[in-house]
Amino acid sequence: MVMRMNKKPKVIAVVGATASGKTAFAIELAKQLDGEVISADSRLVYKGFDIGTAKPTIEEREGIPHHMIDIVEPEIDYSAGLYAQEAEQIIDEIISRGKTPIIAGGTGLYYRLLLEGYDVPKVEPDYEKRKELAELSWDELVQILNEIAPNNDFKIEQNDKKKIIRAIEIAKQTDKPLNAHKREIKYNVEWFGRNFERAELYNRINRRVDLMIEAGLIEETETLLKKHGRIKNLVGTIGYQEIIGYLDGLTTLDEAKDKLKQNTRNYAKRQLTWFRKNPNINWNIEPTKLKK
Repeated sequence: MVMRMNKKPKVIAVVGATASGKTAFAIELAKQLDGEVISADSRLVYKGFDIGTAKPTIEEREGIPHHMIDIVEPEIDYSAGLYAQEAEQIIDEIISRGKTPIIAGGTGLYYRLLLEGYDVPKVEPDYEKRKELAELSWDELVQILNEIAPNNDFKIEQNDKKKIIRAIEIAKQTDKPLNAHKREIKYNVEWFGRNFERAELYNRINRRVDLMIEAGLIEETETLLKKHGRIKNLVGTIGYQEIIGYLDGLTTLDEAKDKLKQNTRNYAKRQLTWFRKNPNINWNIEPTKLKK
């Protein structure tokens, strides 16, 4: 008697730069494959962060169930580790109903922990040490991390002190860099990437910013400030931080728009740099050519 090995369940990942059409692509796939979409965006988890994050509206979702959107208040420091844990539960639930999970978004760290076999070790935070490290410059923090874990290639966005301090914390307590913590991947992941030529991508980003302003980004920012105050997840989010500068009188509206466009373009470049290191991504395949 021949024993058949159980196949890993299939999961689709849709990645790429901001404004590259990931959401529309994922929705089209969901229609074809009887799927549901799980967001992999570190800002869509926050309630009220709508226009500034280009969160898909109910109409734009076209009746396709979307998960991991609007799940916490912006005061919550929602971690990538928690995202991976909760998103995995949703994936398994979708699979149990015979449907296809489609992960779509642009937060590389979310994918790394959820679908690429990396793990976040359970390390208790050292709040006193965090305060001490927070006083240091970015370059000093990078030097400390490199001294503790010289082979560390776990990418952290420039000047993201919160993440690099956490990386230092983990490396010190485990004697390993973050990228050394691996586990078996539960799923058979099919990767798809969305991108445009640079000029077209930048034009799409610029048009998106103009549409955000027309849709009420200034008013949304004022509402969020009134409700939540100047919490770090608001003032540190592209889309809101530039408008806050305008509301504070530090820039004109045109200057704020230009700054938002530039910051978004820079973010898109960082996203593509991250995702291009994944050799399994199939770039710019049309959804009509895919089969279940």
